[in-house]
Amino acid sequence: MDFSFTEEQEMLRDGVGKYLEKNYDFETRQALVRSEEPWSQKAWQQFAEFGLLALPFAEEQGGLGGSISDCVAVAELFGKHLVIEPYAASIMLAGAALAASDDGPAQDWLEKVIAGEAIAAFAYEEGAGTAAPDMVAMIAEPVGDAFTLTGEKRLVVAGGEADCLIVVARRGEDGPLGVFLVEKTAQRMEARSYTTIDGRSAANIRFDATPATLLDGAEAALDRILAHAIIVQSAEAVGAMGALLALTSDYAMTRKQFGVPIGTFQAVAHRLADMKIAYTKARATLLYTTAMAESGAVKPRDIAILKGQVGKLGKAVGEAAIQTHGGVGMTDELSVSHYHKRLLACDAMFGSHDYHLRVVGQG
Repeated sequence: MDFSFTEEQEMLRDGVGKYLEKNYDFETRQALVRSEEPWSQKAWQQFAEFGLLALPFAEEQGGLGGSISDCVAVAELFGKHLVIEPYAASIMLAGAALAASDDGPAQDWLEKVIAGEAIAAFAYEEGAGTAAPDMVAMIAEPVGDAFTLTGEKRLVVAGGEADCLIVVARRGEDGPLGVFLVEKTAQRMEARSYTTIDGRSAANIRFDATPATLLDGAEAALDRILAHAIIVQSAEAVGAMGALLALTSDYAMTRKQFGVPIGTFQAVAHRLADMKIAYTKARATLLYTTAMAESGAVKPRDIAILKGQVGKLGKAVGEAAIQTHGGVGMTDELSVSHYHKRLLACDAMFGSHDYHLRVVGQG
């Protein structure tokens, strides 16, 4: 089985990679994180021009009919450059939920999201590590033909700036899950925005009998949506791991102690070897799981293996990179600490590696 990217995917990666190399270096990214802007609108519009916002959606919905491997090919670059734009949140999660519903409002919002005219956010996490849909406890009370939402969703990436929210909640107490659309103008909703550990804009959102519209059909696609989002998020993490490996290898061969590069010391050389093994193992698991997803053969256990492996190995790579760099690796002025924080943030979302490895062990 061939796990390499196709010629078209390599061309896309080349175009996106050159843009990010020129316009999204570390200093530019840091200035953006320190600014009052949640992300770069210019970069987001450029992503739209590249077709990245339309990539995973069907052609009849205004998309490009791309595959999960197309998204993975790009997401690795996002991780390499520590992109803070909400691609996974707005496109792979909220956008995918809109695309899964045939309702008119959902398709109208999807059209705007694809064009880069609107941001959709995915409200899922409830603050206790909502690793699986069956952990969702928020209730949507039926009121006539509509619903109202009451409760709180946490770590909603782009939640404070989103034009619409896609909220996962239960239809009545102990009822089945539903996926709901809430527009920014909805009453009795309050968002508290903040910057996450890895520089992204997020919000905790409290609902108090907030009017919401059920997206028919989206709940049936929820498991697939989450699986694809985890794959793309894992690709970002693998991209960050690759960047850390390159940075640390270069540093070890230029930083001298006792007149020789520290990379020649046995302990450091072994640490670099362990980092490369971890990165190679994580990327191999990513490409294998992506191929399984593209063929329609991926199972929940495969996703748990990917999430567990990438989370555990990513943490190990980040810690080894910081240890090799010494105290400077902990500073804000060096990108090493920021890559490590991105890896920790990716691990925390949709369940930590400890949770997913337990799932694998129980399976």
